[in-house]
Amino acid sequence: LFVPEIQKTFGWDRAAIQVAFTIFVVVQTWLTPIEGYFIDKYGPSRVVLFGGLMTGLAWVINSYATSLTGFYLGSVAGGIGVGCVYATCINNALKWFPDRRGLAVGLTAGGYGAGSALTILPIAKMIDAGSYAQAFFVFGLIQGALIMLASLFLRAPSRDEVRFSSTVLQSRRDYTLGEALRTPVFWVMLLMFTCTVTGGLMAVAQLGVIAQDLGVKNFQVNLYFFAMAALPFALMLDRIMNGISRPLFGFISDRIGREKTMFIAFAMEGIGIVALGYFGSNPWAFVILSGVVFLAWGEVYSLFSATAADTFGSKHIGKIYGVLYCAKGFAALFVPVGNLLMQATGTWASVLYTVAIMDLLAAFLAIAVLRPMLRRHHAANGAPVPT
Repeated sequence: LFVPEIQKTFGWDRAAIQVAFTIFVVVQTWLTPIEGYFIDKYGPSRVVLFGGLMTGLAWVINSYATSLTGFYLGSVAGGIGVGCVYATCINNALKWFPDRRGLAVGLTAGGYGAGSALTILPIAKMIDAGSYAQAFFVFGLIQGALIMLASLFLRAPSRDEVRFSSTVLQSRRDYTLGEALRTPVFWVMLLMFTCTVTGGLMAVAQLGVIAQDLGVKNFQVNLYFFAMAALPFALMLDRIMNGISRPLFGFISDRIGREKTMFIAFAMEGIGIVALGYFGSNPWAFVILSGVVFLAWGEVYSLFSATAADTFGSKHIGKIYGVLYCAKGFAALFVPVGNLLMQATGTWASVLYTVAIMDLLAAFLAIAVLRPMLRRHHAANGAPVPT
């Protein structure tokens, strides 16, 4: 919504403007371990209060920015603010609900993914009615104030308020970050997380090119009550399926176990991507299979956070999951490889099949490596392992 208006006002290259978004993602991701330290030390309320201040400030900085450096500075502030809010809320959900970690963190991550839907239309209307700078300023104040207000109601559970789950396999002691980093299970999870996030980001990044190559980009999907071109319809499905998948697969993992759920979701995504390569030239197949892929991708943020808390305890989970979440940062660095691969082979199929292999590898690791490794890990620290 904002980039075309900024480009029209200053005449800058669109790619140069969108560097601001890359800066935001990198800052938000790579500072998570540091934010985890402050969460564990000062509690959730103070960290989210600061995050709300920085989030609002980022939008206000953007409203006054007259140079690319100004927008980049706003992105740094926004990355810090959003990272503080997201990491803290995920962290707190993990601590409060040991029996329902998957569902609780899935709903929280789903809120993060779907929350922007509430502001898209009013921001678009304000930009059309006035200036983009005014929209930045007004919605910065609104969002910052709401986050800071909500922070006043947050607190971590005391030691006697939450007990270990009797239905979910969980560690009976709290690992420090150093101890977690010395366990093989942490690095297996980091590898799996990186594979699945990289695959998902590559698929999303290439979706427009794939749709164009297959000749379905502008095909009108007619559902009788409305019609939309196949590509934007698929992207809309991305938002919907992403929001659904996080609590859905989190809920399933509370019932049947994290590793089994990972296997189902990652295998579904890998098979869906292969099917997209074979049948995607049919517009309806393109839309449906895109939805399957997105449904199976969004759950990584609920499954890995819940698994990390089950494995290493909740006392230091802010720092531990913060390092694990850096997988998203690694994935962001690998995404351009998809463009290079497409240019080298001359076809999008090479990208799709590479992504599918990464997802299927993660599915295999979940059952063949992570599951027995976690059983040995829990048995070693006194957790009862079901037969």
